[in-house]
Amino acid sequence: MGSNWAVDGRSEATRGVDVDITVVGSGPNGLAAAVVCARAGLSVRVIEAQTTVGGGARTLPDPEFPGVSHDICSAVHPLALASPFFAAFDLPSRGVTLTVPEVSYGNPLPDRAAAVGYRDIGRTCAELEDGRSWRRLLGPLSADCDGVVGLLLGDKRSIPPSIPAALRVAPRLLAQGTPAWSSLAGEDARALFTGVAAHTISQMPSLVAAGAGLMLATLAHAVGWPIPVGGSQAIPDALVADLRAHGGEIVLGEEVTTPPAGVVLYDTAPTALLRIYGDQLPTRYAKKLRGYRYGPGVAKVDFVLSGEIRWRDQRLADAPTLHMGGDRATMARAEKEIAHGRHAEWPMVLAALPHLADPGRIDAQGRRPLWTYAHVPAGSTRDMAEAVTAIFERFAPGFRDLVVGVRSVPAANLSEHNANLVGGDIGVGGNNMFSALTGPTLRWNPWATPIPRAYLCSSAAPPGGGVHGMAGFYAARTVLRREFGIRDVPRLSA
Repeated sequence: MGSNWAVDGRSEATRGVDVDITVVGSGPNGLAAAVVCARAGLSVRVIEAQTTVGGGARTLPDPEFPGVSHDICSAVHPLALASPFFAAFDLPSRGVTLTVPEVSYGNPLPDRAAAVGYRDIGRTCAELEDGRSWRRLLGPLSADCDGVVGLLLGDKRSIPPSIPAALRVAPRLLAQGTPAWSSLAGEDARALFTGVAAHTISQMPSLVAAGAGLMLATLAHAVGWPIPVGGSQAIPDALVADLRAHGGEIVLGEEVTTPPAGVVLYDTAPTALLRIYGDQLPTRYAKKLRGYRYGPGVAKVDFVLSGEIRWRDQRLADAPTLHMGGDRATMARAEKEIAHGRHAEWPMVLAALPHLADPGRIDAQGRRPLWTYAHVPAGSTRDMAEAVTAIFERFAPGFRDLVVGVRSVPAANLSEHNANLVGGDIGVGGNNMFSALTGPTLRWNPWATPIPRAYLCSSAAPPGGGVHGMAGFYAARTVLRREFGIRDVPRLSA
């Protein structure tokens, strides 16, 4: 499936007509910002360098088997129902079908049974060595999911929406983000949590990894991990439909090389501003951007399979999301290696089989997609297809025989799909505690820049990476107040 939104049929002269707001980049954050501003009654234009909208939430057909579609970046969307922005926007009311599987994620383990995170926390605990420890960690959080998500995706500048949630999260964050993380009992439970925390692609234990792990694991039990029917593209397409319904326009296939007129929100990597503004940048800010550091990357390996994977542990046959990094020690060692610029002997691999929740992803000949990321050093040029295949073979002998197509993109080449993914860093440099609080430079308002009428709304700004739209929402809120004197954010419901 691909986007059905084409370039607006406008002349160059018409496109040059001023609008109130230009959004550069059409990822979920950029589109979230555009929707908020258009609903506030402002004229909005989104400019995207690629020929399809969506940024990190695009879906495109396989080049050899067009009946099979691949999610180019994100595939499973834990925040599609629970993010404050998407909860208000209400994707299901806009025709986006989000299927919530019974199994949120599975973690195969060497020489023992897998650890499985079910939507049902009771079933999860029943199958773990020490289910009481897992329930102590996540039971109170999953009972207050809105408070937990509101805290962890908050702007970090306001009073937390739920003080009780903050009091529950704080000690758990400190425990799982420090060497005290051994307080979670059982090797299977430790692996299960570490696989979720590893989504941040950061060394562990760390506070940023623990925060992500607590939020994602809480969501797994409270609302599940939804999968959009038809692919991730359904989410940006719904945002575009709302934007156009409120007078916004989309320009595709055009790279922004000079600053657009008026107010601009950048759903881009921060360093893109160096290229766009050049000598117009304030000297100190330019220096900060030149010193901006991106994190480790991912290599993308998409497979086309001829049938179902035959796992050693058959419970994994129902898991649309898989954490293939082994036990806690192996995952932590792998993340440390890539942080120091070395390929791990056993890299952390995240995988998704969306057809398990969306059978429409299987073509007429029974072929289906397998989505994977392998964590690698920043800018890695290594083809990771064989390494990922070997990891699957370890837990599902005969996996190779199912593979009829492999589409491998090294980390160094991911920016060809999405310019934000510098060196393969899907967090755009924001997956660290400093950026999660301050953005790319130390500023009270991290969505603003010292450039007049220029704002940042990408994952490099708080609250960081993920398909949640909150960086775009906060940036739009700032713009409405500062530039247009609009203090009330418009309603987002259909």
